[in-house]
Amino acid sequence: MPSLVSSLFTIILPVFGLIFAGYACRKTNRLGPNASSELNRFVVYLALPALLFDIMATTPWRSLDQPAFIAAFGIASGAIFVLTLLISLKRSKHLADASLDALNAAYPNAGFIGLPLCALAFGHASLAPAVIALIMTVCVLFAVAIVLIELGLQTEKNFAATIGKVIKSLVTNPLLFAPFAGWLLSGAGLTISGGADTFLKLLGAAASPCALVALGLFLGEKSKGGAAGTTSMLVTGKLIAQPLLTWWLAFHVFALPILWAKTAVILSALPTGTGPFMLAEFYRREASVTSSTILFSTLISLVTVTLCLAAITR
Repeated sequence: MPSLVSSLFTIILPVFGLIFAGYACRKTNRLGPNASSELNRFVVYLALPALLFDIMATTPWRSLDQPAFIAAFGIASGAIFVLTLLISLKRSKHLADASLDALNAAYPNAGFIGLPLCALAFGHASLAPAVIALIMTVCVLFAVAIVLIELGLQTEKNFAATIGKVIKSLVTNPLLFAPFAGWLLSGAGLTISGGADTFLKLLGAAASPCALVALGLFLGEKSKGGAAGTTSMLVTGKLIAQPLLTWWLAFHVFALPILWAKTAVILSALPTGTGPFMLAEFYRREASVTSSTILFSTLISLVTVTLCLAAITR
């Protein structure tokens, strides 16, 4: 366990390093006040779509045929998402902002932290469930949040006109079109090779680092404190409620194989990823709560994830 804890620090510290790099560049004015938004636009329009397309295009459909794991992980994240959404709406929040709150509470950093952590903790065999969880998080959960945000931002009183605008926005949204196109490519049995594959890998690899730097740039602006009460609720939901619910579902309801159950729990215990921040900036919603949730959940997860690992590996 000591070596695993030190490995956890090794995985998470670069996350803080990238956030601090952006923070320092903004504080010293090396990058201007629009840098966070522009860098985030690069992520949303280029880097993240390339990553999502590549993930889906290189994942065979048959490898996704794990209904029990999908149910355990998906029901837990979905329940936290819906519960947080309802609480935020009851507090009279706009649907777009409530959707971002819900995503903050249910969106684990499965790619940047989850994949390397699972490999270290449980070995190469755990990468299969980790990839499924990653797809569910960055494609399915992300897509649900985008649909709700688009619905919330439409001001047409006519229902048909509203639905039409939402559908048009969704069809042209690269964060939805890219993974769907990759899914179709995989289903057709086609592969990407040569220069096209290298292009996707290079562009996709920039998504997480650039998003973290953009987050640091945002935090470097003055007066960017998030509401403490809301942030505390979201961090609690992400780091405590979601892994506990996943543990109950994985071990006691669906009785997953031990490796898959442990992987589901540890992935659900991860801190909030950068996806919600990307959407907050992209849709020009208030991002202070989102940035605080990502920052504090990542910091606190050094303790909570360590305790979670100790509990499920003893």
